Amino acid sequence: MKAVHFGAGNIGRGFIGLLLHNAGYEVCFVDVNDALVAELQAKQQYAVRIANEQGDTYLVDHITAIDGKDMALVAEKIAEADIVTTAVGVSVLKHIAAAIAKGIELRLADCKAAALPIVACENALGGSTILKQFVYEHLSAEAKAEADLNIAFPDAAVDRIVPLQQHEDPLQVTVEPFYEWTVERSPLLASLAEIVGVHYVDDLEPYIERKLFTVNTGHCVAAYHGFLKGYATIQEAMKDPEIVAKVRGALLESGAALVQTYQFDESEHAHYIDQILERFINPYLVDEVARIGRSPIRKLSPNDRLVRPALLAYQYGIPVAELTAAMAAALHFNNADDPEAAELQASIKEHGIAYTLTKYTGLDEQHPLHKQAAAQYREQESVLQSAARGAGSL
Repeated sequence: MKAVHFGAGNIGRGFIGLLLHNAGYEVCFVDVNDALVAELQAKQQYAVRIANEQGDTYLVDHITAIDGKDMALVAEKIAEADIVTTAVGVSVLKHIAAAIAKGIELRLADCKAAALPIVACENALGGSTILKQFVYEHLSAEAKAEADLNIAFPDAAVDRIVPLQQHEDPLQVTVEPFYEWTVERSPLLASLAEIVGVHYVDDLEPYIERKLFTVNTGHCVAAYHGFLKGYATIQEAMKDPEIVAKVRGALLESGAALVQTYQFDESEHAHYIDQILERFINPYLVDEVARIGRSPIRKLSPNDRLVRPALLAYQYGIPVAELTAAMAAALHFNNADDPEAAELQASIKEHGIAYTLTKYTGLDEQHPLHKQAAAQYREQESVLQSAARGAGSL
C-alpha cells in the first residue's frame, strides 16, 4: 500500500507518517524544504522517540521523499497512491491544491478503480473540506463530477503534542505518548480497509470541537498566562498552581459548553480534562510558551479556541471568567518574533483595548464578554506595571 503525505515536518514524520507506516503503508513525503527532502531520500528511514520514562523508540523505514515544487512528479505519486494526507497548516493547503488536482486528473485518466481518500490532518475545523474547495478550483466541471464518484475528502481531527526538536539527527522526532486521529466515515470509502490506529466516526464535529476547545484552549491559556509571569515553557508554567487553576477553570467552562452542545457524558468529559492536564505537565516534553502562544490574532478570532467556546458557554448562561481572562492575556502577548503579536500591540497602542478587542474577536463593545475581557486586560496591565515598578526600585 502506498501513501503520499504532504509535509515532512515533525508532525508529519512523528505522527501521521508513523501511524501510516505502522498500518503497512510505504510513505512518500512531499515537502518544499530541499535539505529535508535530501536527508529523507538519503536515509529512507527515521526514528520516532516517545516522551515517556522508557524513551521508547520506533523506526519508520521504507519511506521516500520528493520535492513539492515538482508538480508533475507529485501528481504521478498521487495517481498511484492508496491514500493522501497532509500536515502542512491550513494556510498552505491552497498552495498544494494544484498538484493534488493534477494527480486526480491522472488517476481518473488511468481509470484506477479504488476510491482515494484525501485527508487533511490540520488543526482546524473542516480541513479536508477546505482542501477540496481549493482542489476543485483547478478541475474542470467534468473532472469534478468524476472526482465526486471516486475521490473522498473526509474531515479529520488530530491530536498529538509534538514540541520543538533538538536532535543531532535532523530526522529524529520526539512525540508525546498520547495521540488521537479521528476521521469521518465516507460512503465512498466503505470498501476500503480502515487504518489501524485511526478512530472512525459518523459525525466528526463533536470530536473536533472537543479537541480544539480542550487541548488547544488549555494549551494557549497556559501559554498566555505563562507569558504574563515570564515562564519560558509550558512545563514551567504548569508548575505554578495559579496557572493550573486558570487552565482547569477555562477547561471547565469550555467543557460545560461542550457537554450542553453535544451531550457528552459529564464524568467522561471530566476525565478527558484531567487527561489533558496530565499531558501538559509531562516532564519528558519541553514545549515553549512562545511556540504555543504564537499567532494570537488567529487564536483570538471568533471561531477559534477562546472566543467560540466562551460564546457557546454564554449562550447557555455559563460564566466564563477564565476564558475571557485568557483573551485578555492573549492581548498582552508581546513576542517580538511574532508578526501577529506585533500587530496586536500596535493596534492597542494606536486605537486602545476596546477597539482592538472588537476588531480581532468580533465581540461588540457592548457585549458582556467584551466588557469582561477589557476589564480583565486592565487588571492584568495594572499587575504588570506594579511588578515593573517593583523591579525598577530594586
